[in-house]
Amino acid sequence: MAKVGVLLSGCGVFDGSEINETVISLLALDRAGAEVVFMAPNMKQAVVNYFTGELVDGVSRNVLDESARIARGQVSDIAGIKAADLDALFIPGGFGAAKNLCDFAFKGPDCEVHPEVARLIQEIVAANKPLAAVCIAPALVAKVLGHDRSDLQVTIGTDPETAEAVASMGATHVSCPVDEIVIDKKNQIITSPAYMLASSISEAAVGIEKTVGALMEMVAA
Repeated sequence: MAKVGVLLSGCGVFDGSEINETVISLLALDRAGAEVVFMAPNMKQAVVNYFTGELVDGVSRNVLDESARIARGQVSDIAGIKAADLDALFIPGGFGAAKNLCDFAFKGPDCEVHPEVARLIQEIVAANKPLAAVCIAPALVAKVLGHDRSDLQVTIGTDPETAEAVASMGATHVSCPVDEIVIDKKNQIITSPAYMLASSISEAAVGIEKTVGALMEMVAA
């Protein structure tokens, strides 16, 4: 049974992993026969009020604790996970990927990536193991790998400003509709827009399910 790491960034679209994207991904991975290994960084995060969309002053939560909500408690500190423990890595979207795993949401191309997140991504790619990322998470991948791999290809959909930011980090951005995926065969990286473009959960599911399918094909190969 293939072990696929799922890197979470909290719980909820505005300050963590996008729940719909994550659940769709987990269902597709389970149906494909994968064993999921949940992980997240052990770090504090700012909290967003989901009714107003505003930051809650003076309140913080822990990303690892919040990720346990989606993982049903079965989540490990990413610091203890190595590429040797996995056959592949999957990163759902949500603002947590751009606020907690890195700070792309605040600094754009000048962002910094959580050191353990960067380490694992680099280890996975160096070990020639496949990696998939959806929604805004490909921007994180571009930051970690773009300047070391000039041939890296990813997508965040069709938004010109975000695509330009991805390109400035060294990756080649490929415009992609919501129901399709971009496969970088050389680097074994699969990306899809998901809620960067999707207007419904069913629309997001099409590209995510294709992403998981391509990921599992790479694992089998």
